[in-house]
Amino acid sequence: MISHANRSLRKMSDRYILLRDPDEPLELKIIDTYQAGEIRSIKNLSGGESFLVSLALALGLSNMASRNVQVDSLFLDEGFGTLDDESLQTALDILSSLHREGKLIGIISHVPSLRERIPAQIKVIKGVGGRSRLSGAGVNTAGSSSLPL
Repeated sequence: MISHANRSLRKMSDRYILLRDPDEPLELKIIDTYQAGEIRSIKNLSGGESFLVSLALALGLSNMASRNVQVDSLFLDEGFGTLDDESLQTALDILSSLHREGKLIGIISHVPSLRERIPAQIKVIKGVGGRSRLSGAGVNTAGSSSLPL
């Protein structure tokens, strides 16, 4: 999985390389190529860095799973709020390339700058009594006025 994750991570940034901690086999370390190859714990990454590493791990796991089962969808729930503009654009570029490869990418977010960059949206509109409604392209509201959340 680390090998698959590193391939995805390389597409996002040339700064980091994931590796397994030899002393703790279930722990990951990261090589920071911008800091003379310093090896450090992934626990010390910033929010934006953690997001990119998490995305790379999710994509690596997806690549592994797609050997036996075709995985055509990826849903991401948050994490985008921790990214600066450059990191956000890098993440969106990676997700766009996956979309061009035929993958369905779903992003769940409240981040305004992210919403501005994604043209196809389904919005959840909070209603009263714990009910909400959906709006957006492809939403069929016939026969259903609201959804319980």
